[in-house]
Amino acid sequence: MHPNTMKPFPLPLVAALGPGSQDDEAPDYLPLPQGMSTYQPPPLPEPEALRAHAGCVSVLREALAALRAPDAARRTQVVDLSGLDAGDRTLLNQVLGEGEVAAQLLGEPGLRVQESVFAGLWRVVQVEGGVAVRDTLEIGPVPQALVDAAAHDGADTVIRFDDAPEGVMNAPALLTEIDERRRSWQPGDAPHVLNLSLLPLSAGDSAHLDGQLGAGRVQILSRGYGNCRIVNTRVSRTWRVTYFNSTDIVILDTLEVCRVPDVACAAAEDLADSAERLAEVLDWVSTS
Repeated sequence: MHPNTMKPFPLPLVAALGPGSQDDEAPDYLPLPQGMSTYQPPPLPEPEALRAHAGCVSVLREALAALRAPDAARRTQVVDLSGLDAGDRTLLNQVLGEGEVAAQLLGEPGLRVQESVFAGLWRVVQVEGGVAVRDTLEIGPVPQALVDAAAHDGADTVIRFDDAPEGVMNAPALLTEIDERRRSWQPGDAPHVLNLSLLPLSAGDSAHLDGQLGAGRVQILSRGYGNCRIVNTRVSRTWRVTYFNSTDIVILDTLEVCRVPDVACAAAEDLADSAERLAEVLDWVSTS
């Protein structure tokens, strides 16, 4: 998982109906997901190989301490990896592996983010001019830089409630609901979800929503059953969350008013589980 060898960030932008979807003779159901991403233990090096690289072991111990902190589920802690030599970095990449959530922050400077196989341990690489300039390990529910960027994108945006263009029917009511919910939202509130897939939206409605909400710089992809694409809008605390099945067909399209959608975050249970697994790795190193 070296910054220069991270996998590309696959975000399907258009989902088309499959062949025969317009056939009136029989219903054409969406294909069910065919696989699911599950935890796979990373292929670990021999214990003596890890013991020989004190820098890598030190980073893992710092990460374990952060996972065990009483406030681990409420804030993030950062471990700077700039001091690691090439051998330590290679071993750290091997131990961490790649988990099911990846993200990027567009613009300059940008970020490339990859969750490790230990949920809540995030590799965060800052990029300027296409070059990695900072490499860190962040421990917590979601990298703070993504939260901050989304808040910045929506800080000054005002939803306009002027007369809607012709062909717009339901979008104004949705925008009113979003505006009320995002203004009243407080930390600790449950996400407010608008299920666009179940609403009668015309093409004009969709275009008006997109024009008013816009798209921000934070893009997150969560792989589980199929993919889930999470993009912040230019309206504060408002996210577009789109679920695809394993054939990249949209099965659910929503707007969420929240700090960050839960599907992008490591839950407290995930952090506790990662602490247990990482402790086992370090115990294996010290006792073998």
